[in-house]
Amino acid sequence: MAIIRWDPYRDLVTLREKMNRLFEDSVPGQTENREMAGSSWTPAVDIYETEHEIVLSAEVPGIDEKDIEIKVEENTLTLRGERKFEKETQEENFHRIERAYGSFFRSFSLPHYVDQTKIKAEHEHGVLKVVLPKKSESKPRKVTIVKPEKKVKPIKKITKE
Repeated sequence: MAIIRWDPYRDLVTLREKMNRLFEDSVPGQTENREMAGSSWTPAVDIYETEHEIVLSAEVPGIDEKDIEIKVEENTLTLRGERKFEKETQEENFHRIERAYGSFFRSFSLPHYVDQTKIKAEHEHGVLKVVLPKKSESKPRKVTIVKPEKKVKPIKKITKE
């Protein structure tokens, strides 16, 4: 007789999967294979600031730059795109699909000191880099401290009457 280790969570996971299938099957208009149909996803984004600019880097591997749209309006930067599922292999040959496919949408509020007319973007090695230059008047400037000049009080003339 083999000893089988009991996992209390295994039954909960199985129950959850059955419930998910029950709800997915009951919703009309859903495709049978959600992974193939594509799902909503969002690329990871890093944002950092230097003295002269703000830089936004988004991970968009497998997406051609023609499939990415960058739009700026009313102090909002919007990234929109789509990662398409390439059917090089027949669907029934897949064992597992973990990468997310489909369209994405991200929007970011821009600070007032970003020069929206000079925003640049580049796409290399699966990373989209958007450079948001700061306006020249908003860049920090160094203020020197000076010692105040001593004011000499005027002497009152005393007149005899």
